[in-house]
Amino acid sequence: MIVAETDRDPDLAVIEAGSRTLRTQGGPAQADVPARPEDPEVDKALREVEAELATRWGETKLEPSVSRIAALMDVLGDPQRSYPSIHITGTNGKTSTARMIEALLGAFELRTGRYTSPHVQSVTERISLDGAPISAERFIETYQDIKPYIEMVDALQEFRLSFFEVLTGMAYAAFADAPIDVAVVEVGMGGSWDATNVIDGDVAVVTPIDLDHTDRLGETPAEIAAEKAGIVKQDATVILAQQPVDAAQVLLKKAVEVDATVAREGLEFGVVDRRIAVGGQLLTLRGLGGEYPEVYLPLHGAHQAHNAAVALAAVEAFFGVGAQRAQTLDIDTVRKAFAAVSSPGRLEVVRHSPTIVLDAAHNPAGARATAEAIGEAFDFSRLIGVVGASGDKNVRGLLEAFEPIFAEIVVTQNSSHRAMDADELAAVAVEVFGEERVQVEPRLPDALEAAITLAEEEGEFAGGGVLVTGSVITVGEARLLLGKG
Repeated sequence: MIVAETDRDPDLAVIEAGSRTLRTQGGPAQADVPARPEDPEVDKALREVEAELATRWGETKLEPSVSRIAALMDVLGDPQRSYPSIHITGTNGKTSTARMIEALLGAFELRTGRYTSPHVQSVTERISLDGAPISAERFIETYQDIKPYIEMVDALQEFRLSFFEVLTGMAYAAFADAPIDVAVVEVGMGGSWDATNVIDGDVAVVTPIDLDHTDRLGETPAEIAAEKAGIVKQDATVILAQQPVDAAQVLLKKAVEVDATVAREGLEFGVVDRRIAVGGQLLTLRGLGGEYPEVYLPLHGAHQAHNAAVALAAVEAFFGVGAQRAQTLDIDTVRKAFAAVSSPGRLEVVRHSPTIVLDAAHNPAGARATAEAIGEAFDFSRLIGVVGASGDKNVRGLLEAFEPIFAEIVVTQNSSHRAMDADELAAVAVEVFGEERVQVEPRLPDALEAAITLAEEEGEFAGGGVLVTGSVITVGEARLLLGKG
């Protein structure tokens, strides 16, 4: 039995009946977020592709169906069936988990394709080959190659393919063209009707489920889990992070229905030990095949340790550990892979004096994990928050999670049409923090400058810091302003 490392409930035995469980009888450094192409002609061509993609439905406008993406795959010759896949859903932690899985697979000399969303700065980030985003040239070429087929499908469907559907088609085509050995695919939203769900994932991963996108996915963890369970396919292996009991019931029921094998964090695998280390943490992980001691992870927070345990179990399952064989993967290779993991915009330090940290938390559960990790990994005497959120999120819950750790908060807004108006956000912030702790700066550059000034009020060596959060878009724009990418 794995020692419970946090207060999340690992005991899912009450809903175990009827399900099969999976018990046992460092890769290349990942590239950072890409900048704009240096070649003016390539940059112009990329902007033209981005402009064409922007004419399509955005990622928040959905018609719950996979009919359009299935039609595109059909005319492309079903490229997504030319390689095995690991499919990842959940509420928080999907991208970090995907990057860890990718690093592990790459360390074992498999050629990987990774598809994640949303992007931090460049749309090309979403499609990676061998641990690095595809080049702008390759992104443009892939779009141009499948554009005639996109137009063909558009003409036959009631609604045109959406922005996300086109990108998904591009990713699957690019992976087949590479070619890759295995795809690591993160859902965009939900599961059953997500555009990515035209693959048959050999391994299905479900990161922790919490309340988000409740207008589309459901208002309880169980309802949300029912939608996310759609990625679990016949005879697959399901890797479950620790879940609310009602969500776990739904997921295990689906596993029984499709005769899938289940491995659960806290029972079949998990975090045995976790110690703070310089620049990250030192872990002992229990995998499906045994124990992996002294694994260095250069990411902060208990949530990232749990993501690491899930990623390791997913890769073990992919290699048949716990089913065909009862032994660990090579420990030195695992250590090398985890030591090389990066996750831009996830508790990422981008500046010192004062320390500025970027984190893409955008819902209450993510904010709580970030707040806990900040307190554990950093010794700030005074932390200033810069928050720009989307209007369709639980903004009050987000702010309440950060209230205990922010001395003051600077509310702002990013350039997205989804951004919550800074004054509206400020009104909520005043109710949570009190008027004296809230400052409003509608422009993000001004908000960053104001926060840095507030953090420095106690002097250069007083330990002040700034956390920029609330939205992936806010973090991406801040990253550019602060000279990253």
